Amino acid sequence: MAPRAIWKGSLSFGLVNVPVGLYPATTDKTLHFHQVEEGTSDRIRYKKVNERTGREVPNERIVKAMDTGGGEYVIVSDEELIEAEPEKSQTIDIEGFVDLHDIDPIYFRTTYYLAPRSDAGTKPYRLLREAMDQAGKIGIATFVMRNKEYLVAIRPEADVLALETMYFADEIRDPTAELPHLGDRASATAKERDMAQVLIDALAEKWDPAAYHDSYREHVQQLVAQKQAGHETVTHEEPTQHSGGKVINLLEALQASVERSSGGSRAGGTSKAAVKEQPASKKGGPAKKATAKKAVGKRGAAGTAKKRASTSTSRRRAS
Repeated sequence: MAPRAIWKGSLSFGLVNVPVGLYPATTDKTLHFHQVEEGTSDRIRYKKVNERTGREVPNERIVKAMDTGGGEYVIVSDEELIEAEPEKSQTIDIEGFVDLHDIDPIYFRTTYYLAPRSDAGTKPYRLLREAMDQAGKIGIATFVMRNKEYLVAIRPEADVLALETMYFADEIRDPTAELPHLGDRASATAKERDMAQVLIDALAEKWDPAAYHDSYREHVQQLVAQKQAGHETVTHEEPTQHSGGKVINLLEALQASVERSSGGSRAGGTSKAAVKEQPASKKGGPAKKATAKKAVGKRGAAGTAKKRASTSTSRRRAS
């Protein structure tokens, strides 16, 4: 099913005006769950309650408030917010063209597709896309959608113009000011940098997005399918044990990584498949557990016999 346009208007650059529609470029495949009461299919619903009194509050009694700190709130009415809303945009006006590599990817938010809304707009649409592609430039604009103002970048792709909503500059955190341990006191040596470069070159490959999958989503979907078919028991592999906090030599780790990436580990190491085929050798394994269980059973039987004998003796004395 073709996606619906979430916004309709015009794309303008100079005196050229192209009627366009804005369409989602991605599909959200996040798994969503409902909450139900155990043993039933009854849905769990939430109520809006006054946290002081614990009483439920109807929607018509709920208003918006801005927390100003110190336990104080400023009440803002819906009418006041409507008056403050920016005027809806009917046109995306490209205000300038910049080089794509000048924009840090952190500014990009969500991707949409811009497409002409009629055959009459196809020619100027293609003209803009081809001209931007040839110049290696992307357009910067602002527009209002759903009562919110957006900063956007319009860039050419193979057959379409993509629109990226962007964060404003004051929405980007400064990592050097807010994050710890980013100082240059523990700078790497030249040999370590060279070895890291060798590792990067050894692992370099052509980008193929189809090679990556959401393994969690696939596993959960398989789990649900098995349960739906009546198979309630599922198994999973134990997580790999990591030695937390162990200090390693950076240069040795890089050297080992380079050797592994170039196939050096295949000669002297053990493959992952071989490791999986070997039976686990843990203390307290199945054999020992069975022995322990048997011993517990003997002790339990002996204890029961002793208890019976004691009870019988007591009865004889009483008689």
